Amino acid sequence: MKGAPEVIKVLNSLLSHELTAINQYMVHSEMCENWGYDKLGETIQKRAIQEMKHAEKLIGRIIFLEGTPIVSELAKFHIGADVPKMFAGDHLLEEEAIRDYNAGIVVCGDAKDYATREILEHILNEEDKHIDDIEAVQDQIGQMGIQVFLSTQT
Repeated sequence: MKGAPEVIKVLNSLLSHELTAINQYMVHSEMCENWGYDKLGETIQKRAIQEMKHAEKLIGRIIFLEGTPIVSELAKFHIGADVPKMFAGDHLLEEEAIRDYNAGIVVCGDAKDYATREILEHILNEEDKHIDDIEAVQDQIGQMGIQVFLSTQT
């Protein structure tokens, strides 16, 4: 099925965000594990895997719409030098994704591609959960202090 060019363009832009998120989360996960924060590293790794599933859905949809997935373009990374900076960068990454998914949903609706819109709405709900989880950790750090929080992550 030949998809609307503007929809394929949006899907490729969202794919770029997902591929960036995968890389950023994997780096953050490995950094945490290297510092001995295994629980935190595992949590971040799980989020990276969820982003991989998002990328897979987007690639599948692009191919279904007879487009070419662009996997060589990444967005700006926000790698943190410590745990609070990691979560600040992850929050920024998720904010950008949520903004772009919302815009993409509008493009799909305007193009009357409701199936793609539904896929994006599903991913958007998961991105909302990601930012909620990030904010929960940021709140815990704020309430406990970074040292106490990190002592729970070994």
